[in-house]
Amino acid sequence: MVPSPTSATSGDDRLAIAIFSAAFLASGFAALIDQIVWQRILGVFAGSDAVTAAIVVGAFLLGLGVGSLAAGLVADRFSARQAAMAFVACEIGVAIFTLVSKPFLYDWLAMEIGPQIRNQFLIFLFSFGGMLAPTFLMGCSLPFLSRAAVTGLDGAARRIGLLYGLNTLGAGLGALAAGWWLAGALGFEVTLWVAAALNLLAAALACCALPLLSAEPASAPQPATQSGPRPTAARPTAARPRPVDPNHIRRWCVLVFVSGFIIVGLEIAWVRLLGVLMQGSAYAFSSILAVFLLADGLGILAATRWVDRVKEPRPAFVLIQAAAVAVSALTVALIYAGLRWGGLDAWVGSDASRFRGEGFGVALGLIVLVVGPPSFLMGLSFPFAQKAVQQDFASLGRRVGFVQLANITGNAAGSLGVGLVSLHFLGMVGSLLALGLGACALALVEASRSMGSWRVRNLAAAIAVAVSLIVMPGNEAFWRAQHRVHASDAAYLAENRSGVSLLRLRDGAGPMFIGGFSQSDLPFATWHTLLGVLGPLTHPDPQDVLVIGVGVGGTPHGAGVRPETKHIRAIELVSPVYAVMDRYAAQHPSSAIAAMRRDPLYDWVAGDGRHDVFVGDRRWDVIQADAVLPESSMSGMLYSQEFFQLAQKALKEGGLFVQWAPTQRTVDTFLSVFPHVVRLNNFGALIGSNQPIGFDPDKLAEALKSSHIASHIQAGGTNVAALAPMISGAPIVWTPGSSRSKDVNRDLHPRDEFYFSRPR
Repeated sequence: MVPSPTSATSGDDRLAIAIFSAAFLASGFAALIDQIVWQRILGVFAGSDAVTAAIVVGAFLLGLGVGSLAAGLVADRFSARQAAMAFVACEIGVAIFTLVSKPFLYDWLAMEIGPQIRNQFLIFLFSFGGMLAPTFLMGCSLPFLSRAAVTGLDGAARRIGLLYGLNTLGAGLGALAAGWWLAGALGFEVTLWVAAALNLLAAALACCALPLLSAEPASAPQPATQSGPRPTAARPTAARPRPVDPNHIRRWCVLVFVSGFIIVGLEIAWVRLLGVLMQGSAYAFSSILAVFLLADGLGILAATRWVDRVKEPRPAFVLIQAAAVAVSALTVALIYAGLRWGGLDAWVGSDASRFRGEGFGVALGLIVLVVGPPSFLMGLSFPFAQKAVQQDFASLGRRVGFVQLANITGNAAGSLGVGLVSLHFLGMVGSLLALGLGACALALVEASRSMGSWRVRNLAAAIAVAVSLIVMPGNEAFWRAQHRVHASDAAYLAENRSGVSLLRLRDGAGPMFIGGFSQSDLPFATWHTLLGVLGPLTHPDPQDVLVIGVGVGGTPHGAGVRPETKHIRAIELVSPVYAVMDRYAAQHPSSAIAAMRRDPLYDWVAGDGRHDVFVGDRRWDVIQADAVLPESSMSGMLYSQEFFQLAQKALKEGGLFVQWAPTQRTVDTFLSVFPHVVRLNNFGALIGSNQPIGFDPDKLAEALKSSHIASHIQAGGTNVAALAPMISGAPIVWTPGSSRSKDVNRDLHPRDEFYFSRPR
């Protein structure tokens, strides 16, 4: 027998809440797994540069926002049981889409439609349309579940906070599991199956609560201006309805929008800071996201313990925003002090590798330090917003939906505003400064409107934010400290939305750091030069050459070694590299870098090299993929079987693809695509082609001695004699009849990138 509204026991109520809590935790776990995998798949479709990545995130968030709004508008017409059944339907719908998302998003949208789409607006539309169904259903979940689980206005904020806090904790666990184990051990496709199973588990759990819920329809939402008694809802409130201010929900939506903007803006800045400190490790983003969500969820749960005792939620809400920004800014100042004077640079300076060992552990600790406290503080604010807006039980679902829409819209605006605009023009520290000024102004406005102790507290919060901003270092000072630039060094720094690059020279020589790791050297490193010259010197007539990855310019310079070459297209994902090259060239106009930047032979492009091949219709005599560490985030998209197949199709008849071979699995993947392969005996480089390769080390050694070739190489500072040992000896040769291994990297199973799961 279904309990009636008047006979439902508190035991049934507590059991229903416990069941819903477990279901929403599983739902959050699945949602973050889905998000991580879908963003990776859409990176194949749209590219992995900063602009297209922000477009994909914006499309994802827009779907969530539309779902929140739609569910909020209809949830109040449902009974508790109907709302729970709607939640069940949403979870089943997400599970179904998750199971078909690989053939839909990857096989069709990315691999079939992707090469035809180049316009960024169309990329946004296809990304939004491709993810609309599941993100819409995900956005519906909180309004529906809130309507099912909340029995009255008293305690509404606490219950909604409990549900959302556990959902956020589940999301943090999902980010941790997907990034640290599932993607590497199982691959992205199987990881989607795990997410679908969790969605079905959430649906099954919610079904278990149905007998505990009322089937009576809820009363329709009352007009916002009504202040008297309302018809009794299916589950009566424990207290008389409060008068409703028609503008109250609007004001709170503005505040929640600002809060959503601030927290995602901070997250973007943290990803920049900690991504460099982690040197772009494949585990960096998932770790940052996991700590952010776990701390945020814990903050939400903590606030549910005492939110009902706070009589004025608005000044408390604003105070929390200011405190989070102040803590974040002070943390950056502390890290800077540690880099300059505390010896922290020995652990996380750019000279030390942090992909394993103690340096990796220190970097993980910094993620917890930087992300954890402010995320916890921001989590505290969610129940206060719910307490403030839940003034009418009959419109509870609508209010949850509107507040959630405001939060998600703020998230999207923060992602675009900070990720595409302020990072581009102000850098990481400048972005934190802008967010801090906004939080300071918000606290000052609230202090002017509040009374008594809240006025003092918000004024103190504004002062704390101002002090934290004052003690923060400048953007250039911070990055110089992190890159261990001494007073006597020459340093050329540039930062924009795509990353950070710094060329550090001591006595005229030194590394180019990209994303915190040394990617090339000046004078040009021997092995970068050899990668550049290898294809053009092996090909009989290399007129058109594509170089993926620029660094400080060693590989593109090597690619220009033959006078027959008519066109070199060089593509670099982190575009500040070009600004660094130009600043160096301005001071050294006779250098090889300056000569290359002036030479019309070169076409310099900022963007994703894989995507450029993917959507391009030009064919090449030589394609050279510059050396990228296989541990780097997204490196699996350049070491995958699918990318090698794209490169193979982009070659002219008899064209050559040259690739660094950092792992045996890279070699095996390369061999699975190219029928003819040559591997240098004393240098980890591969040459692949559809035709037999006329590679002769003796002939190549003779070519290096010619005056034109030798002078070109020496112009970049490379010792020609040092190249001879690297090409000497009989190469290893594979033909179509040679055996091949099946242990390969795939787009959806990049084993080398997730190196802890799959030792190389």
